[in-house]
Formats: sequence, structure tokens, C-alpha cells
Amino acid sequence: MAMFKNITIGQYIPGSSIIHRLDPRTKILSTMFLIISLFLVDSFWGYGLIGLGIILVIRASEIPWKFVLRGLKPLFVILLLTVSLHLFMTEGEPIFQIWFLKVTREGVIRGLMMGFRLILLVVGTSLLTLTTSPINLTDGIESLLKPGKKIGIPAHELAMMMTIALRFIPTLLEETEKIMKAQMARGADFQSGGIIQRAKSLIPLLVPLFVNAFRRADDLAVAMEARGYRGGEGRTKFRELHFSKIDVIAIAIVAVSSVVVSILF
Repeated sequence: MAMFKNITIGQYIPGSSIIHRLDPRTKILSTMFLIISLFLVDSFWGYGLIGLGIILVIRASEIPWKFVLRGLKPLFVILLLTVSLHLFMTEGEPIFQIWFLKVTREGVIRGLMMGFRLILLVVGTSLLTLTTSPINLTDGIESLLKPGKKIGIPAHELAMMMTIALRFIPTLLEETEKIMKAQMARGADFQSGGIIQRAKSLIPLLVPLFVNAFRRADDLAVAMEARGYRGGEGRTKFRELHFSKIDVIAIAIVAVSSVVVSILF
């Protein structure tokens, strides 16, 4: 159950740092540049430079290090599986062999690189939601999607759905933890047994979790209708988004750095 408390994606930490004050579109575009760079870079030097940039952003955002590192704990199984698959499934110069499993030099390098990529991807994308409120995130996504209205893309509705989905991740995880505690109080066992047995023991969680999720969605829809929500048509904003000089500088730095790292590494 402690695993659910360690998931940081979708959570927002209020603050007054320079990263918090950036325009949400700046942070969204920067995150996109980060994701593209991570999939183009193919060397440890490149991942090291990207990691250094993420560390500087974390320092500037004043997000506690313990909170950021805590979000990596749920990734342990995925990281272990990713590294293991590359260790034993990549052809190349053999280092040693265990029965029919052969560890290669290329597999070690590829596994470590994929592990670094996954860590940087999760930490970098988590910073977007950690430093941007759901309202600002919705406004930023809608503004970036606005040109698509000319070809029929419902920018406001898409932005609203994406933001609500992100916002409900911590809520659903908290709901899951409550259901697990309630069932454990009634004698359910989620800790003993092998992986298959543990997976089977989680099945009874799905029905109440889905019921509660649909109930929350229905309550949210009723609340939005009661407040006169009718989609994005004719809506005005209390605060309009405006790029400042620091936003332009931030985007330029991220864009140039991403291009240089992607080309050189």
C-alpha cells in the first residue's frame, strides 16, 4: 500500500519559485522537447546532460528532493524488468552465461541506457504537474490546441479531459488504498503468496474501484452542469495567458539545448 503514496504524477505542490511562475505553455513545450530528446539521444553523455538539466530545474522549482525521489519507488519493478530483458535478450559480445541465459556487453549498456531513459522521463514529466496547477494546465493545453479548432479539434474539451485524468490519478490511488485497508480489516490478504497469487488477490479491488470511479465521474458531471458548464463555446477567462521575457528565454534555452544534445549525442 505504501507504493500508492509514492506516485507523484498528477500531484501539484503550490509554490512561488521561478518554475511555478512560468507560463504553463512554456512548461508543456519544454516537457515535449524533453521527451523528444530522450528518444533521440543514444549515449550516456547525452542522458547525463539531460539529467543535469532536470536537476537544475528541480533546484529552481524548490520541490523537496525526497518527494521527487519517492516517485521513483513504484518504478523499481518496471526498471528491473526493462534492464533484465535487455541484459539477456540483446545479442553481442558475451560476458558470462547462466544456464541458457547469456549476458552480453551490449545488453548491459542497452539495459542501463533504457533504465536511465525511463527514470529521466518519469522525473521530467512529473515536474510538469508538480509545478503547474490543474487550472493553469488546462488553460495551457487548450491554448496550444486552439489552432486545431480550424480543422474540428475540440481544444477545450480535450484539455479538460486530459487535466481531469491527471488530477484523478492521486484520487483513485487514495481510493484504492482505502478499499485495500477495508478489505484487509475483513481478513483479505494482499501480501502473502507469489506474484500470481498477489495478482489474483487484487481482482476483488477492481469492482468497488470502478464503481467509485464512475460515481465520482457522475458527481463531477452533475457539479459542472449545476454551475452552468456548457463546453468551451463562448467561455471567457478570468486570467489570460501571456508569454513574458523569462518564458521566451526558458523555451529558447530548452529548445536549443534539446537540439544540440540530440544532434551531438
